[in-house]
Amino acid sequence: MTFWLILVLLLLALAWIFNGIRRIGNVSHGPKVEARPNRALLLIDLQTVFWDGDIYDNQAKSDAEAAVLSASARARKQGDPIIALRQEWSIPSTKLVARLMMKGQAIAGSAGTEVAAPFSGLADHMIVKRVQDAFETGELDQLLKTLNVGSLRIAGLDGNYCVAKTAEAAILRGYAVELAKEAILTADPKAGQKTFAALANMGVT
Repeated sequence: MTFWLILVLLLLALAWIFNGIRRIGNVSHGPKVEARPNRALLLIDLQTVFWDGDIYDNQAKSDAEAAVLSASARARKQGDPIIALRQEWSIPSTKLVARLMMKGQAIAGSAGTEVAAPFSGLADHMIVKRVQDAFETGELDQLLKTLNVGSLRIAGLDGNYCVAKTAEAAILRGYAVELAKEAILTADPKAGQKTFAALANMGVT
């Protein structure tokens, strides 16, 4: 009896963890956007915990930093709102996955979740996201509706994960999506090429 109880509990724990993994990479669906004239720049996960680590090559970071600042200056000049999306794992199952598989980085309330120094003060709006897809909570949907935004330009990291999932979710909602490629970092550039190609097939520029 004890063996079976332990087995059931173990299976339930594994199912809970796998559900957390599923939630992390899931792409949300939302209402189709009506025709809107405005554009916004999304800056994804440009946070101290990621930016100051050793995930990305220093030269790649330097080039991306210049590109992000240039894209932000361009948005400011054109009157496009700049929205920073910050990752904070806050769902219990995803927090556990982050502890087990991501060195505990970006768990809500932990150090380093703030926007990294080079990009501090750039954003007009700040939204905390709980998973890779920045649309998951609905808060970004509402903000873009308020700002009358129908086109998105996306910069940040990582190109294979949060950038890609957010771009896909935006396309599914009917946004026009452009990736500021020079302003996007990928820890695995080879995989990033495949990701960008797949997004292009979905209609991402």
